[in-house]
Amino acid sequence: MPLISSTEMLQAARRDKYAVAAFNVHTLEMLQAVVEAAVEMDSPLIIQSTVGTVKHLGADYLAHAAKTAADRTGLPMALHLDHCTDFPTIIQCIRAGYTSVMIDASMFPFEENVERTSKVMEIAKASGVNVEAELGKVGGVEDDIVVDERQASLADPEECALFIERTGVPTLAPAIGTAHGIYKGRPNIDFGRIARIADRVSVPLVLHGGSGIPAEQIHQAVALGMSKVNIATELRIAFSDAIKGVFAADPEENDPRKYMVPAKEAVKRLAMEKMRLCGSAGKAGKTGTTIAAGKTTATSDTTATSGIVDATGTTGKAGAAR
Repeated sequence: MPLISSTEMLQAARRDKYAVAAFNVHTLEMLQAVVEAAVEMDSPLIIQSTVGTVKHLGADYLAHAAKTAADRTGLPMALHLDHCTDFPTIIQCIRAGYTSVMIDASMFPFEENVERTSKVMEIAKASGVNVEAELGKVGGVEDDIVVDERQASLADPEECALFIERTGVPTLAPAIGTAHGIYKGRPNIDFGRIARIADRVSVPLVLHGGSGIPAEQIHQAVALGMSKVNIATELRIAFSDAIKGVFAADPEENDPRKYMVPAKEAVKRLAMEKMRLCGSAGKAGKTGTTIAAGKTTATSDTTATSGIVDATGTTGKAGAAR
C-alpha cells in the first residue's frame, strides 16, 4: 500500500471516537520502531518529521523510508510535516512524497493565518495532501519555534468555525492548554473548550503537546473530538535513555547496533503504549485509503507537484497533474 493522506484516516478516527498517534521521528531506527509498533497493534500510523529533521535527514530520504514501510506492511500510513512556517519547505516535502503538511501561522493575526493557510490549501489540494493548521498558540518549544507561557493563548471556538469556513482546512490543531515538551505538573487542559470547538466544526482536531499527558486526560480529550495525538519528546527521551543505559554499562561499546537496537525497542514499546491509549489498536482496517494514493508517494515522479508552485509560493497549473 502506498502512503496515504491522513484526511480520511482522521475522519474515520473522529467518526469512531478514537485517535491516531502521530510520532515525530529523527532517525531511521525511530521510524522503524513506530512502524513495527503499528504492525503489532494493527493500527493506522502517522509518521512525522519537524523542519529540523527534514534539514538533518532530507525530505527525500524520509519519504523513501516511509514509503518502504507502507509498501512492506500494507498498513495505512501517512507522512506528515510538523510545524512548518515557510512555503518552500512545504513544497519540498510535498514533492518528496509527504502526504500531509502543517502550516503553522498561529503567530500571525487571524486574517494573515487565514491567508497563509489558504495558500497552502491551494497547493496541497491538487495533490490530495492533507493540511493541518493551528489556531491559538501552543506553548513550549518545537524545533526553532518557542512560545513561552506568557505568549501562549487558547483557541476561540467561534474563530475555529470561521477559520474552517474561510480556509477549508481538513484538520485543525486548536490550542487548548497543552504544551510542547514535558510538563512540570498536571497539564491544565481546557476540556470544555475542546467540546465547544468540536461542537462547532466537523473536521478532525489535533492534540499537540501529547507527551506526558496522563492517560485519563488523553481518553477525555479523544472522547470529546481529538482525533490525532502528537508525541515527540517522550520518544526522544526513551530513545536517548536506552542509549545512555548501554554506555553506562559499557563505556567502551563502539558497535552502533549494540546501542541502536535497545533504543529502537524502547521507542517501539512506548509507541505501542500510545496506540493503546489513543484507541487505534485494531483500527487499521477502518481507515480510508483513497486520498493521495498514487499521487504524492512516487518521489521519482515530480509531475504531481512540479507545476504547483515555485520556491516563492507562486501558484501554477496544479490541476494538470491530476
